[in-house]
Amino acid sequence: MINFPEIDPVIFHVGPLAVRWYGLMYLLGFGACYILIRHLSRLRNLALSRDDASDLLFYGVLGVVLGGRLGYVLFYNPAQYLSRPLEIFAVWQGGMSFHGGLLGVVIAVVIFCRRRGLSILMTGDILVTSATIGLGFGRIGNFINGELWGRVTDLPWGMIFPGGGPLPRHPSQLYEAALEGFLLFLILYLLHRRRVAEGVPFFCFFIGYGLFRFLIEFVRQPDAHLGFLWGGATMGQLLSLPMILFGLAGCFYLYRLRGTQ
Repeated sequence: MINFPEIDPVIFHVGPLAVRWYGLMYLLGFGACYILIRHLSRLRNLALSRDDASDLLFYGVLGVVLGGRLGYVLFYNPAQYLSRPLEIFAVWQGGMSFHGGLLGVVIAVVIFCRRRGLSILMTGDILVTSATIGLGFGRIGNFINGELWGRVTDLPWGMIFPGGGPLPRHPSQLYEAALEGFLLFLILYLLHRRRVAEGVPFFCFFIGYGLFRFLIEFVRQPDAHLGFLWGGATMGQLLSLPMILFGLAGCFYLYRLRGTQ
């Protein structure tokens, strides 16, 4: 059993402004994403200037924020927000859905590529690969905040989280950072290095993230207001299954397309 490390969520203050670890993780994620967009565009010969890369990142961030918030409202707590619709805009109170954010990013990429005349699949390949590092940093931010902990465990690395009760729990945030973030990045980056066909990293991202998230949900504490749903599955698992199926269907489509050329 391990006690949760006493990490002050605030790094330092600048007057009334508090600089928090959680915000720093997001900044590191966005910075890494920009660097990787530039690197991968050169590696895959996609004509992206510095301004294009900045604009693509902006579109991606906008898609994450809008899609993530609306996804949380629709998937996780529609009754609350239907009764108090103005709270939809209170993003500072928390409440973001990865799956909604992903859908928002896909829509944003399609709009960006049509405006710039770029390949949607290749641009998607690059953006989802770059985003995995941001996902890893975001989960580390969740861990520092002591939120989104796992279920009770008797494993030696079980951790007692503030607000999580007296029993040790899985540090599921770190599992997600390792699998959905850094391991998934490594897999997708190796696909880029092997010069796979356009769309392969994009659809493999859906398979990889969906599979990792589905498995981690077995040790992650479900949302208190939702609990377990059909067949004992969590909302995260139910939303991950369509991701896996979409990724498999996309890879099958690319395989069939290549076979007819």
